[in-house]
Amino acid sequence: MHWRQIPLGILQTNCYLLYNEKKDCVIFDPGAEGKKLLSFLKKERFNPLAILLTHAHFDHIGAVDEIRDEYQIPVYVHKKEAGWLGNSAVNGSAHFVPNHPVTAKPADKFISEEGVFEVGPFSLEVFETPGHSPGSVSYYSKELEVVFAGDTLFKEGIGRTDLVDGNAEQLLRSIHDKLLSLPEETYVLPGHGPVTTVQDEMDGNPFLNGY
Repeated sequence: MHWRQIPLGILQTNCYLLYNEKKDCVIFDPGAEGKKLLSFLKKERFNPLAILLTHAHFDHIGAVDEIRDEYQIPVYVHKKEAGWLGNSAVNGSAHFVPNHPVTAKPADKFISEEGVFEVGPFSLEVFETPGHSPGSVSYYSKELEVVFAGDTLFKEGIGRTDLVDGNAEQLLRSIHDKLLSLPEETYVLPGHGPVTTVQDEMDGNPFLNGY
């Protein structure tokens, strides 16, 4: 398996592809620029099987419908954010981009618990990592030694908690109990910015010192 990072939109939200040698893939957080993403998928002959949302903030869902409609594939989100895709007030777009509210049709399937997540040939471990948002989840691939962490943990940073139902203590607990418990060599693939590792964040993330 392989992965690829594709920053999209004005906030440069990291969309990720997880794919195999046959170019079957799952798409994490197609946040914006649907036409650009579609063009890339078709040019590279990818075969998308599902869209996985780490959470449902507007900058992570902007291209959901365009990709879903083109490939007729299911969208997954945590059940706690089932109503967020269609609600610009809770997904943040009403506040941050009031002249261009971002919405999407409801998700097709819902994450309701931690455990092994399988779609097509892909098998991942899903962790509930709330704090940035109540339904934030992270997807871990032991085979690739990567975790798709959404906006929970960044290089030398953590997710903001001043949005709808954010919780700072919960966020730090999610990071400590779930992400920092992974092998130190695990690559952390964040929702924004550069890739980091569990080891680097344990050693140098100023927000985690002393927790």
